[in-house]
Amino acid sequence: MPHHVCFLIYPGFVLLDLSGPLEAFSNANRARPSGYRFTVASLDGGLISTSDGLQVATEALQDVDRLDTLIIVGAPTAPVGDWMTPMAAAIRQLSLRSRRTASVCTGAFVLAESGLLDGRVATTHWNYAPQLQARYPSLRVDGDRIWTEDGNVWTSAGMSAGIDMALAMIEQDLGKEVARFVARMLVVYYRRPGGQYQFSSLLDFDPGSDRIRKVLSYARDHLRDDLSVQRLADVAHMSVRQFGRVFATAIGVTPAKAIERLRIEAARPLIEDGHQSFEEIARSFGFGDADHMLRSFVRVVGRTPQELRRSARQAKGDGGSGRKA
Repeated sequence: MPHHVCFLIYPGFVLLDLSGPLEAFSNANRARPSGYRFTVASLDGGLISTSDGLQVATEALQDVDRLDTLIIVGAPTAPVGDWMTPMAAAIRQLSLRSRRTASVCTGAFVLAESGLLDGRVATTHWNYAPQLQARYPSLRVDGDRIWTEDGNVWTSAGMSAGIDMALAMIEQDLGKEVARFVARMLVVYYRRPGGQYQFSSLLDFDPGSDRIRKVLSYARDHLRDDLSVQRLADVAHMSVRQFGRVFATAIGVTPAKAIERLRIEAARPLIEDGHQSFEEIARSFGFGDADHMLRSFVRVVGRTPQELRRSARQAKGDGGSGRKA
């Protein structure tokens, strides 16, 4: 029997949040015929407009039969509105008839409204992670992750991360070879560089909290120094415990992860430039030594400093900009 995947959409949804994972599952059928069948549903059915004004035909959610996977797509911003209450109730009921329930990008807000994320780890687009955590404190938001799986509930980060999540589901359902085939057909990484982490810019991030803004400003100016949680808490004039909680709510990641990413973002241009040694760069940005810096880059970026420098040199040789994402 094919796995029945239902995509749940609503007015103003992002088309890529639907089409990306849908294409991944559809391509899986080329490797394993009848591996999946699909339904695109909305609360009441009919034509639903995307954020770009295109219209997609849908079935009414109440008419969807027993399914394997329910995926709630995202919108350009965090969804709000009275429509979320009946949608959340419908998701709770439909999840009882599905093997797993998932969201793409800001669809996590709709999924969280249903209560299915209570007590679970979840992710969303890094820019909306603090808002998701603040609105739904009963879940634990990890704004670094590309996708999460907590029990039978999955969440994914912004837009294209829905494809990463779909590939992981395909591997779980049909095996690694099918997932690799789909990745090749879509010309995407089977396992995206960076492991399972988003890589967003914290150098330019401006949180709503004045205290956290002050901490980030201090950290940017003192990347070479010891930036322990105790030191950052002192800058914020908070206890360590209070600071850790407030910081994670405002930024979406722990202080330690944020400092690591700030150092990586600051060091990367010099690594790609190629004029300084790795030891010099590591000391300049607080990594301690080149080995520590290498481990940080592999953990967060998924590539070693040597690989980044080599890619930058190749790009310059080809007349490119000198940088590859």
